[in-house]
Amino acid sequence: MTAWNKLRRRILTPDVGQTKLSTRGFHLKDEQARDRLETVGSSFLHGFAAAAEADGPPEAAPVVESSPAAFRGFAYEGAAMAFAIRDALPGRSRHVARFLADHDEHVYMAYVGVGWAMARLPRPLWSRLHAPDPLLRWLVLDGYGFHQAYFKTDRYVRRRDAPSAFPWPTDGPRDYSRDYSLRAIDQGIGRACWFVAGTDAQQLVRLLDAFPEHRRSDLYAGAGLAVCYAGGGSEQELNWLARTAGEYRLELAQGAAFGAAARVRAGLVMPHNELATGVLCGMSVDEATRVTDEARVGLPTDDVLPAYEVWRQRIKSAFIPLVATRKPSEQ
Repeated sequence: MTAWNKLRRRILTPDVGQTKLSTRGFHLKDEQARDRLETVGSSFLHGFAAAAEADGPPEAAPVVESSPAAFRGFAYEGAAMAFAIRDALPGRSRHVARFLADHDEHVYMAYVGVGWAMARLPRPLWSRLHAPDPLLRWLVLDGYGFHQAYFKTDRYVRRRDAPSAFPWPTDGPRDYSRDYSLRAIDQGIGRACWFVAGTDAQQLVRLLDAFPEHRRSDLYAGAGLAVCYAGGGSEQELNWLARTAGEYRLELAQGAAFGAAARVRAGLVMPHNELATGVLCGMSVDEATRVTDEARVGLPTDDVLPAYEVWRQRIKSAFIPLVATRKPSEQ
């Protein structure tokens, strides 16, 4: 690596201290939860630093891939953020496109990472962000929402400010893109709330239920994704969450299914993923992933609603019979 590579890494990479629960002011459930969440943060920065320093994706990939399987997806997310920032800087780089061409199995987390970059870049540079998949590009806004809630927690979680509206993607459904952009951002905020809550299910519900009612369905969906993908909740806690979610039970299941699908596609399924889908979806990770795959078949092109929203609605509908007949354990 050249001196310039090392300098670029040093300039771009955030301080790992910014991922400490004490720094962020997040809830501390116990030391095990603290270790998990702080390892998520350090893994993200491990991937970010590798991408910030490397000449390009091929050189960064071995470093990112060296992350433990449970946290490797977060490293890919961080790498995608760094590559997206580099793409937005002067020049003609196409790092994210090359990264995804070689690591399409991590597309879910990569798009979320692009959303982190969006939150750090001036809006005039957003046109340089690479997120061409018309279905999955809404995950960029999920990543944007997560970033805002993670780093601006007082504003977006404790004061529950609504995100500023902006029409992205610009070629989305004319009458719906603005509203759905805000909804996708709320899904990211809900996902971040699992981190703010320190993986404490009771604290999570307190946070989510303090938001205006019209925002809660998207917040719970995002939380369900984090509960499955990141883990940290015990079987007893997840059963309590499923019982307490009430009318948002299907949103939890839909989010958990998304988390399962991301893990399966990347080949990174862990025991906590099976626990989450077992409780929240009433099925295994593979079965929950099959639900998402089947719901994706024959999606309409974006018209009145984005295909992404139609996909989410289909997944929720698939869980109605299970949620209606299966009661969470009283453990």
